[in-house]
Amino acid sequence: MKNLDKYKDDLDQLIRLGYQLLHAMRYECKTDQFVESVKQQLGEKTSRFLKSLPSFKIEYQIWYSEATAIVRQLLPDRLDDFTGYYEKPSGRKNVTYETYRISDYLLGLEVTDTGSFGATIVSPDAAIPRFEQQLAIMKAVKSRFESSLFDIRQIVQADLLDSELEAADLLVKHGFVRAAGAIAGVVMEKHLSQVCENHSIKIRKKNPKISDFNERLKAAEVIDTPQWRSNQFLADIRNQCDHNREYEPTMERVSELVEGVRKLTKTLY
Repeated sequence: MKNLDKYKDDLDQLIRLGYQLLHAMRYECKTDQFVESVKQQLGEKTSRFLKSLPSFKIEYQIWYSEATAIVRQLLPDRLDDFTGYYEKPSGRKNVTYETYRISDYLLGLEVTDTGSFGATIVSPDAAIPRFEQQLAIMKAVKSRFESSLFDIRQIVQADLLDSELEAADLLVKHGFVRAAGAIAGVVMEKHLSQVCENHSIKIRKKNPKISDFNERLKAAEVIDTPQWRSNQFLADIRNQCDHNREYEPTMERVSELVEGVRKLTKTLY
């Protein structure tokens, strides 16, 4: 799971660099207008900010290569759009505002009137909206990745919990009922903790227990009263396995705990 978090951090860093490149592009194309806008926002920090901007023409190719690989992997249906904002259109005969691309910007291409006045027809700032669209696609990739990351986490956790419950089943069959109950209780605790996280429910306690998760889920109306009671019943069996040495839990009761937790992990998200 740490590798998935690293990929997310790498994607965030790529998007941050993209915004820096966009600032650099605007600075190069519309210097006076951009500097005035920055001054209004940053005041005396303007000079430091401008010096920190990367060179678009130097840094973009590296950014584009990494971004293209990510789009190809996570949002392949937008790959043609993404590369199309960079590459010269196939069969292009004339360079117009509509056909100007980022590759033209990197070459410093500017189209002027061949007449005596030499008026500018297409200037490099025509590439700015193309790069803005590439950034928008990268933000869409981030949304897709976060959604995928959530799904992956749920799948991985579900597989782990299933494995632990299978181990609890084996322990019950061999008569190790307390150990089985303890494992089932841990699974239940992990799952309720994940459900709270899924619903952005904060738990103030440093070491919360099943009852703490259960109460907060009920208060947030994620679970109803019958589900709350069922969870508390399962928690009571778990406590008997873990703490009550005067009472020996039965195989039937612990089997009920294991099956109850299994059902919980399949129905509550």
